[in-house]
Amino acid sequence: MSGSDTLNRALFDDVMVPNYNPAAIIPVRGEGSRVWDQSGREFIDFAGGIAVNCLGHCHPALVKALNEQGNKLWHLSNVMTNEPALQLAKTLVDSTFAERVYFANSGAEANEAALKLARRYALEHHGEEKDQIIAFTQGFHGRTFFTVSVGGQPAYSDGFGPKPGGIDHLAYNDIEGFKALISDRTCAVMLEPIQGEGGIVPADAEFLRQVRELCDQHNALLIFDEVQTGVGRTGKLYAYEHYGIAPDILTTAKALGGGFPIAAMLTTAKVAASLKVGTHGSTYGGNPLACAVANAVLDVVNTDAVLNGVAQREAQLRAGLEAINAKFDVFSEVRGKGLLMGAVLNEQYKGKARDFLVASVDEGLMCLVAGANVVRFTPSLVIPEADLAEGLARFERAVAKVVNG
Repeated sequence: MSGSDTLNRALFDDVMVPNYNPAAIIPVRGEGSRVWDQSGREFIDFAGGIAVNCLGHCHPALVKALNEQGNKLWHLSNVMTNEPALQLAKTLVDSTFAERVYFANSGAEANEAALKLARRYALEHHGEEKDQIIAFTQGFHGRTFFTVSVGGQPAYSDGFGPKPGGIDHLAYNDIEGFKALISDRTCAVMLEPIQGEGGIVPADAEFLRQVRELCDQHNALLIFDEVQTGVGRTGKLYAYEHYGIAPDILTTAKALGGGFPIAAMLTTAKVAASLKVGTHGSTYGGNPLACAVANAVLDVVNTDAVLNGVAQREAQLRAGLEAINAKFDVFSEVRGKGLLMGAVLNEQYKGKARDFLVASVDEGLMCLVAGANVVRFTPSLVIPEADLAEGLARFERAVAKVVNG
């Protein structure tokens, strides 16, 4: 294969900033839920690019949309709008609680926009003393300085100088602590309906219901970060639909483009009014190429066939992991919703999630971790039953390797 001799893992260390430590294998081709590396070795993909490749690799509908739009129009600027962006915004508005949409390129950017909007809205409607943002420990909202400060993992935000102020954190699902913290000074509450990077921790339905109620009482905006849970991942288009409540602002990215970078912030007309002309922007946000692909993603994902299929695949994945655990006794629980699943390591294997990931790669399976104690699985929403079964068989061999040293 041309270039593969020189384009290797060693080159990474010579030319890339060292903030990542990628695997030795370099994938060059993908189809459906399978990926091939430079030497032609095949892997089953239970990682999905971290919940991004919601329709697997090179899905025909997405390839078609990309090719068609690629021959028409790639980029204008926000001095003009474009047809794919208008169509995507209309679909999102028609499919959710939202009335207005803002496009960006990544989850962090959508969250940055959400936080800026919340602060702006509070300032316009209630005055500058209403500035508190409440978020949760182990939460993750991106890597810009504002979003990483709102995220509840100090390891990611420490070491860059003074942080933005007015941000308070408390334990996820702690309703008593939340009641004590929220006040009329609170401008926004930001949370993931299922904490992703924090270990695949679902919210209690009652907790969310009371958070929504308290936000209303104190005129605080509720922001749902659905970057990882959105676009069918939990078996609904967006996870908030499971809980019978709606946020004021929702952010979506990752799976929205099925692998093409795009993000969106969704909100109501009343809240959106605070982002007046000139208050925020994005050079590439809403570009025709990204929006055309996202339109194709939603055409496929937002259907009963795919959304109902998520629950069936969840059942197969869960049963497979429980069967592996019955043999090897490595997990204390399997948690999550839909195809956002976490296998939590028990006391004996605490801190060893990466060992399971490395062993999986050796067995031809791509999976993820969520912290040191959770093995994370976010396969394609349309992964064939046979690929799911084969992936589980490979994972079982990986678990056996770790257990047997």
